[in-house]
Amino acid sequence: METNFTIDNGWIEISDGKPFAVAHFESPHCDERECDDVSLLVIHNISLPPGKFGSNHITDFFLGKLNPNDDEYFKSIYEIRVSAHCLIRRDGSVVQYVPFNKRAWHAGVSCFEQREKCNDFSIGIEMEGTDELPYTNEQYESLQHLTTAITHNYPAINNERITGHCDIAPGRKTDPGESFDWQKYKNGLID
Repeated sequence: METNFTIDNGWIEISDGKPFAVAHFESPHCDERECDDVSLLVIHNISLPPGKFGSNHITDFFLGKLNPNDDEYFKSIYEIRVSAHCLIRRDGSVVQYVPFNKRAWHAGVSCFEQREKCNDFSIGIEMEGTDELPYTNEQYESLQHLTTAITHNYPAINNERITGHCDIAPGRKTDPGESFDWQKYKNGLID
C-alpha cells in the first residue's frame, strides 16, 4: 500500500484520486528552524472547547484569531501563541498550519533524549480529541498515511523517534492520553 500524501516544499499534497481531504491555513505562530535535522514526530491532542469537536475553534486558535467571547474557557487561552504543523479532525481530514520545514510552536518546554527545545527538531501533529475518548479509525488511517509521507521526507524520524507530548513534557502534558492506541497506530504504518 502506498501513502495517500506527498510533501512539496513542506506542504502536504494529496495523491490523485485518494479519499483524503487536506486544507492549508498558514499560521503566524511559527518561525524558521535553527537546525536542519528534523528527527522527531510528536503526537498531541486538542479540542476546543475541551471535549467538544467539529468547530473551527482550533483553527482560529492556531491562527491567533480565537474569540474570547465564544466560550468562557477561551478567555484564558486566546492570547497564547501556539500552533502545530497539522491537525487531524475526527473524520480523518487534515488541516496543515505550518510547513514541515518551519518550526511550529507546539511542544513548549520539552526534552527528548537529553535534547531540549523539541520544537527545533520536531514535527507536531494534533489529533482532535481528548485523553479519555477513543480516537476514530479515520484519524488513525490519516495519521498512518501522514506519518509515512513525513518519514519518507525526513528519514531520521523512525519508530523510536515518534512520541507523545506527554513523553517530552512529563508532568506538564498528558496528551495524546491513555485513549491513544499506540499499537494500532504503529502496526498500521506503511513501509
